[in-house]
Amino acid sequence: MECISGSEVEDRGHWGSKVEFLLAVAGNVVGLGNVWRFPYLCYKNGGGAFLVPYLVFVATCGVPLFLLETTIGQYTQEGGITCWRKLCPLAEGIGHGGQLILFYSCMTYIIILSWSLFYLAFSFSSQLPWASCSNYWNTDNCVDFSARSNTSEWINQTNSTSAATEFWERRVLAISAGIEEIGSIRWDVLLCLIVMWIICYFCIWKGVKSTGKVVYFTATFPYVMMLILLIRGLSLPGALQGVVFYLLPEPSRLTDPQVWMEAGAQIFFSFSVGVGSLTVLGSYNNYNNNCYKDSLWLCLLNSVTSVVAGFAVFSVLGFMAQEQGVHIDEVAESGPGLAFIAYPQAVAMMPLPQIWSICFFVMLILLGLDTQFVVLEVVMTSVTDMFPSVMRRAGRRECFLLLFCLICFVSQLVMITEGGMYVFQLFDYYACNGTCILFLSVFETLALGWVFGAERLYAIIKDMTGVHANPYFKICWLYLTPLVSLGSFTCSLVQYQPLTFNRWYVYPDWAYILGWVLALSSILLVPGCALYRLGTETGTLSQRFHHLCQSSPDCSLTQEREVELQHMREEALHQFIPN
Repeated sequence: MECISGSEVEDRGHWGSKVEFLLAVAGNVVGLGNVWRFPYLCYKNGGGAFLVPYLVFVATCGVPLFLLETTIGQYTQEGGITCWRKLCPLAEGIGHGGQLILFYSCMTYIIILSWSLFYLAFSFSSQLPWASCSNYWNTDNCVDFSARSNTSEWINQTNSTSAATEFWERRVLAISAGIEEIGSIRWDVLLCLIVMWIICYFCIWKGVKSTGKVVYFTATFPYVMMLILLIRGLSLPGALQGVVFYLLPEPSRLTDPQVWMEAGAQIFFSFSVGVGSLTVLGSYNNYNNNCYKDSLWLCLLNSVTSVVAGFAVFSVLGFMAQEQGVHIDEVAESGPGLAFIAYPQAVAMMPLPQIWSICFFVMLILLGLDTQFVVLEVVMTSVTDMFPSVMRRAGRRECFLLLFCLICFVSQLVMITEGGMYVFQLFDYYACNGTCILFLSVFETLALGWVFGAERLYAIIKDMTGVHANPYFKICWLYLTPLVSLGSFTCSLVQYQPLTFNRWYVYPDWAYILGWVLALSSILLVPGCALYRLGTETGTLSQRFHHLCQSSPDCSLTQEREVELQHMREEALHQFIPN
């Protein structure tokens, strides 16, 4: 039977239809990383050969964790924190750590959306401002590629910068010399940020009732834009060159540990695992929804979208390289550099550049909006489920959501100053990085696979869906996923490189200390919460440990199946309980 916690579960609500759930999850997992990170990583780390470590992490971590988190959400009907109180109270810190990472993500992700809206507004200009050097922010070193036919002259100018780069650095960011020089707020970017927060607020202020309706547009329309850009990109001269560079296999790169680490980090980010997002989205499903089949199809959609986005991006970069007469190495970028320098520069060189610029930034905004308001919904649900008697009264959710948005907004104002890009990179590199998520994933699989029980998870999937899951997932939950996650976490620490900006700016020591405080703030919640719970329980250490490893009595299968699994679960617990 379904986990029950009184009348609150009935008031909690469900998705209006299965389609709403599928679109919400698709909108969450298919985001900016598919467009601006995966294609570059594929090109940089061996082209087609990169698909080998990518698929290894998909099979050992991505899909198993995706299914695991969706399953426990649907089973417990609880958010990212309270689900642990029902399954394994000792591991509640995993939920708190995941929500803290999402809080940091709320602060950084919407900054990207405000930049995208800024570019979208300028895309309606009669001449794209990043297509010429005749603007007040341009310097004498500015080069207008769309107007210059003699690219060799540019190649010989080592101090030259493109018009797109100057627009990004001098007009949008007005970037200072370092994090020590914060400077003033960029008021036009602030206006864009306010607009994006208002949109996000009204997308989710009524919970799944409003979120479920919004995703019909925000999760589907980006695919229309991506298809348009793909067709346009493949029709450009030089597109084939770009696609070849994107997928050209370099098997020798497979011996580089960095390639495998980057493949793992991409999987954890793009599949949105480890932070409780899928748990919350799954918790609004009906108990008998076939989450097993849904998870497999959604994982496939995510990976296919990443590959297709690579064709759309690199076909355009190939065109750009041919037009400039340079190697694609010099135009291929990742992250903000792709979205706000390379791609805008490329569309400025096309006929009817405004149309392609509008398509691109509309796609970016919708991809990011989906992820942003799902992250907000996850945090809201997790907090609401912790205090149901307070938060589920009329108007309380809307007020708390407004307060949370205002806290995020005020906290991120420093990121839209002249030195804000340095702060943004600091949060992105340390607070929201893959190392923290890997740490949470290790303990998530240990808690659910060994303490709660992999056999029990199998029985839950069968009880909910009527389908027997592939035995391979049991092997993953018990062995492969925790081992691969732990190995990746260890390698990320061993291979750690201090953050730099644009390969030349080195942060001051106090900034690195702040970065590590941000990273450790989510990691230390796992042992911290466990020690707190052990310290506040009654009884001997063994009794406390045993009690905190027990799931809630109202989370049970049919009595016959529960009795059948009890012996298996006790054997697993004996490996963890002290004598």
